[in-house]
Amino acid sequence: MSTQRVVIITGGGRGIGAATAQLFAKEGYAVCINYKSNSESANRLAQTIKADGGQCITVQADVSCEDDVIRMFSTVDKELGTLSVLVNNAGMLKTQSRLEDMTADRINSILVNNVTSYFLCCREAVKRMSTRHGGVGGVIVNVSSGAARSGSPNEYIDYAASKGAIDTLTKGLSLEVAAEGIRVNCVRPGLIHTDMHADGGEPERIERLKDVIPLKRGGQPAEVAEAIYWLASEKSSFSTGNYLDLAGGL
Repeated sequence: MSTQRVVIITGGGRGIGAATAQLFAKEGYAVCINYKSNSESANRLAQTIKADGGQCITVQADVSCEDDVIRMFSTVDKELGTLSVLVNNAGMLKTQSRLEDMTADRINSILVNNVTSYFLCCREAVKRMSTRHGGVGGVIVNVSSGAARSGSPNEYIDYAASKGAIDTLTKGLSLEVAAEGIRVNCVRPGLIHTDMHADGGEPERIERLKDVIPLKRGGQPAEVAEAIYWLASEKSSFSTGNYLDLAGGL
């Protein structure tokens, strides 16, 4: 196996995940782009990375499903080698709604997709990275959201609550594995120009809200990717259990 650094990026086919995959590839990482259903955009991104001389594979996996997660990590073990970084980025949003109109199916779907998935991927990463298990250490970066702080009233309290869980996961896991060579940190993006707003039923949401952002604009996926990369790099080697807010001052 090569000594090349290896990163898994869940939900890597679009938005923040895609920008992150491109940046890690540019910095010399072998990249695993995980996607759930949109093979077209994941494969297109992989071709772009390879055309630029990068090493990249795509792995279809529903990361809220235990068997899929195990299969994905095993594939990376075989095809790319020793895992260095996990970027937990996959997530979903349902149409804007008040809590009083939410069904149990909706709530459970959000929690399984946005929380269980991160736990499962962290588990598999720790098993490979931890010095307790013969690993050489590594870094986990969780993508949370400014919604964890705002609560997203009248829009998606369920999504906000799922991201609050990710903040807690980050803190707890960072302390659990700190002495085992693993750092765990978190980015909390605010209003970023991605397709996710369309998933919530309002593609132009940033346009509506940009005046309440102190910097008076939405963020770009590449700006979040830079923060994720910094947290994964040796430049942040004394940081663990921390949150980096990327919300233009909001």
